[in-house]
Amino acid sequence: MAKWIIDTDHTVAHFTVRHMMINDVHGQFNNISGFINFDPADIAVTCMAIEIDTASIFTGVEARDNHLRSSDFFEVEKYPRIFFKSTKIEEVGSNMLKVHGDLTIRGVEKPMLLHAEFFGPTHFTDETGLYTTMGFAASAYLQREDFGMTWNYKYPGGFTVGRHVDITLNAEADLEKED
Repeated sequence: MAKWIIDTDHTVAHFTVRHMMINDVHGQFNNISGFINFDPADIAVTCMAIEIDTASIFTGVEARDNHLRSSDFFEVEKYPRIFFKSTKIEEVGSNMLKVHGDLTIRGVEKPMLLHAEFFGPTHFTDETGLYTTMGFAASAYLQREDFGMTWNYKYPGGFTVGRHVDITLNAEADLEKED
């Protein structure tokens, strides 16, 4: 089974959440690591494990990023990582997958279904040698309150932060080189 190592320089997890019930706010996590054991000829034995550094959150607004790192949301001092580990992979079309797994945020583990695609492989050579790389994209929809992120401010007509979060992971992964 080929082992693909997440390329942290070319991987990001984007998220979108509704603000004041009228506008989407976008952000991302910039420090992601992990691996994917993947063979397109034998999808059923595929597995993956992903870790996201919660302190790497970035929305473009420093005050908001600091609030998201606080105990109201990710509580990064106590929970420095988000984890996803697959439990079952299903092929649903040409390069399309359903990835079943467990997502852990703030110490709360919940089952999660990712809708995923894979691209490649592609090969390239640089000054350090030949590389084989694949691309992976996966998306999910979750309720932040399921993971203990319940902070909100109610005002006439709605709430400050929406309950539902759309997440997309875009990853490049390099074939692990044998020693």
